Amino acid sequence: MTEINKKIKVRQIGSPIRRNKKQALYLRSLGLRKIGSESVLVANNTVLELIKKVQHMVKVVSE
Repeated sequence: MTEINKKIKVRQIGSPIRRNKKQALYLRSLGLRKIGSESVLVANNTVLELIKKVQHMVKVVSE
């Protein structure tokens, strides 16, 4: 697989309750809704920046 099409799987491990509302929107834009939900995403700069902003609520399961 080339670097351009590299995929990562992200799992939500924390709740956006009592957090900044933007962080809840970042989770939704990553395709995560509930704790334990997973999403497979293309690893581009935008996705990596979103993961970095909510790194305390998500876990990268596989690369």
